[in-house]
Amino acid sequence: MTVCRDCCCGNPGKHPAVDHDAQIERLRSALGPAHRVRTSLCLDVCAQSNVLVVQPAPEARRRGARPVWFGLVLDDVVLDDIAGYVRAGGPGRAPMSPMLELSVITAPGGALGAAGVRA
Repeated sequence: MTVCRDCCCGNPGKHPAVDHDAQIERLRSALGPAHRVRTSLCLDVCAQSNVLVVQPAPEARRRGARPVWFGLVLDDVVLDDIAGYVRAGGPGRAPMSPMLELSVITAPGGALGAAGVRA
């Protein structure tokens, strides 16, 4: 999982009610050592901050699964839903709840989404 933490994402000026450091720790704690949570410079979807990207497992990627981009990740409910989705297998391996689907955004450049269709 890649969590954007640059100009807008993770910016306390833009989202003062969000503890951005606690978001990273919450994800790391929920996912444990089996899943890498890393931060990135700008992912170029600033209007949707906070943004994170869930990568498919290698065998799911070989079967065609693509990364899923989530935007407006600003509260613990969404973080917990994303962590549950990742623990269940993530893109190409686990179904996404209808509520979590509301947080899916289009990757910059119109990259293919979780269902393999251009958004």
